[in-house]
Amino acid sequence: MSIVHQFTFNPFQENTFVIYDETKEGIIIDPGCYTNEEKQQLQSFIADNKISIKYLINTHCHIDHVLGNVFVKEKFGVGLYIHKEDESTLRSVGTYAQVYGFPQFDSSRADNYLKEGDTVSFGNSALEVIFAPGHAPGHICLVNKKDKYIIGGDVLFYGSIGRTDLPGGDHATLIKSIRVKIFNLDDDFRVYTGHGPATNIGFEKINNPFVGLNA
Repeated sequence: MSIVHQFTFNPFQENTFVIYDETKEGIIIDPGCYTNEEKQQLQSFIADNKISIKYLINTHCHIDHVLGNVFVKEKFGVGLYIHKEDESTLRSVGTYAQVYGFPQFDSSRADNYLKEGDTVSFGNSALEVIFAPGHAPGHICLVNKKDKYIIGGDVLFYGSIGRTDLPGGDHATLIKSIRVKIFNLDDDFRVYTGHGPATNIGFEKINNPFVGLNA
C-alpha cells in the first residue's frame, strides 16, 4: 500500500506530495518549496524515511507548484515529468516570478512528458495519468486505483474548483474535466488537492456548489 505524505509550502499554501510504499521507492509531486527551511523539511522527511525518489511530476506548472523543481531535480537526480500542453506555462514562470515575490526563482525545463493513459510505476505502486485541462491547459491528475485515491492538483477542491481566469484557463473545459474524468471514479476515492484539505468524490458530487450533481 502506498503512503501519501502532504506538505504545505509557500505563501500560496500549496500542497506538495511525497508518495512511497513498503519498497521505499517514491515520487514527488508539485514541489512548492521555496525557502531553505521548506527545502530542508522536504529533504529531511525523505532522508528520515529512507525513500529513494524515482520521479518528479508537476500536475500543472503554475508558479506555486513548481518553485522547488530545480531543487528536487538536483538533490535527488530525477527528471521532471509534465504534460506537453503545459510546457509554455512552465516556461512563462520566470517572467513573472519576481513580481509575485519570488526573486530567487530558478527556471526549470521538462525532461519527459506524460499523457492520458500513461502509468507511473514505483516500487509496488502505480499511478494512472488522467488529462484534466481547464485550470491549466496541460493539467493532469494521477490516480491510484488499487488504494483508491487521486492526486488532483488544482482541478477539484473541498467544496470548490480551480480558478479559470489565468492564462490557458477555461471554465467550461474545467467543468467537463471534473464531470467526465474525475466524477467517473468511485465515490469512495479520496482526492488529495493542490490547496486545502483532502476530500472524496462522493462528497463533492453531492455538495460541491460549482460542479456537484445539484449544481
